[in-house]
Amino acid sequence: MTLKSTEMLPEARHLGHTMKTRQLTMMGLGSAIGAGLFLGSGAGIQAAGPAVLISYLVAGTLIILVMWALGEMAAAQPTSGAFSVYAEKALGKTAGATVGWLWWLQLVVVIAAEALGAAGLLATVWPDLPVWALALVFMVVFTAINLVGVRNFGEFEFWFAILKVAAIVLFLAVGAALLLGLLPDVASPGLANITTNFAPNGLGGVATALFVVIFAFGGTEIVAVAAAETEDPEHSVGKAVRTVLWRILVFYIGSVFVIAAVLPATSQALSSPFAGVLDAARIPGAGTAITLVAVVALLSALNANLYGASRMVYSLAERGEAPRFLARLGKDSVPMLAVGVSVAFGFAATVLELLFPDRILPALFQLVGSTCLVVWGTALVSQLILRRRADRSGTVLPVRMKLFPGLTVLGLVLLGLIFAVGFSAESSRSQLFSTIALIAVLAAACWISGRVTASRARRETGNRR
Repeated sequence: MTLKSTEMLPEARHLGHTMKTRQLTMMGLGSAIGAGLFLGSGAGIQAAGPAVLISYLVAGTLIILVMWALGEMAAAQPTSGAFSVYAEKALGKTAGATVGWLWWLQLVVVIAAEALGAAGLLATVWPDLPVWALALVFMVVFTAINLVGVRNFGEFEFWFAILKVAAIVLFLAVGAALLLGLLPDVASPGLANITTNFAPNGLGGVATALFVVIFAFGGTEIVAVAAAETEDPEHSVGKAVRTVLWRILVFYIGSVFVIAAVLPATSQALSSPFAGVLDAARIPGAGTAITLVAVVALLSALNANLYGASRMVYSLAERGEAPRFLARLGKDSVPMLAVGVSVAFGFAATVLELLFPDRILPALFQLVGSTCLVVWGTALVSQLILRRRADRSGTVLPVRMKLFPGLTVLGLVLLGLIFAVGFSAESSRSQLFSTIALIAVLAAACWISGRVTASRARRETGNRR
């Protein structure tokens, strides 16, 4: 079976095609610019010092290669199942279903974490607001947004992303002015933090930070899922991938460089690195402002992840890998039941975490924490196989990954190195083993389900005869 632009699955004919190119582009950009950058970048600097920039360059290179691979496949066959469908075509039904369910589980767990995280941050600004009430309000509001049609969803994500990008651009401008000594009555820290103690913890620190940094780029792959509902997938996907990738690198590398230059690796301000830099620049109200931006970042990710989860389980239902009722479409071609099932898990996890603080979500993250690495690896392997099939059959692809297969192989090598780093560190080893165990359970369940479905189909065929 080859990858052809005309080879569409049923869902691609039923879902709406109203998302605009600008919305898809900003969704990809916004989904990667989240709490991992606004709040989590400090952890990487604490682990590696300014040498965390090496970790970001390695992780950034990997996500570029993965997105090029996904862009090639998504432009040829836009489908809401994205990498799950491509894995099915390249590696078989069990592999496709396993990757789909694994990604869905990751997203529904993250939905709960984002609702609680946003509520907790907002409560630090307005302490009178109860965290539990805010979390449930966020869940209800963004469920409603996902039920009113993909065009409206895309518009919300567009403006969320605009706000985050504007905040980063402003931050980079302030940081540059601070480093260049252009701010009145504020001494420039110069580049001493970077030049005098670039790698305080050596290569071990860089390796540890790499495993932390890699997850900051998680979520970018949602562009491939959303391609099925854009107006012109072949044009939109290619443009979105090209635009998103260089902007991500500029924003991430630029922001982390400023933070590492201004704040020493031992600074307590790294717990909220953007606020720490703005405080050093003596910008009044900086802490509150960046906290509100972080809230927006979390809510934007919640919105996008709920969308991605609902489309993935919808695709699984279309392919017979999930209950068929989840493929029913409501008003505006929205898979309402798929949205409901996806958010129900998030509601349950949110309530349980509120009842049993710091016990439910950490246990769930232990299972799904490495999911993005598995998804990226599967995407690269699928592209390697499907591109070779397409080339052998003479299929014309709308978007072609350059320097194939060299860049795909490079991506797999980088991914292998990251796994090696993860298994060598005690802090991440247990998480990787937990994710592997979850994959084994899902694969076994998908294989058994496939056998039962095939057997039932054979019996029904025999009875009709």
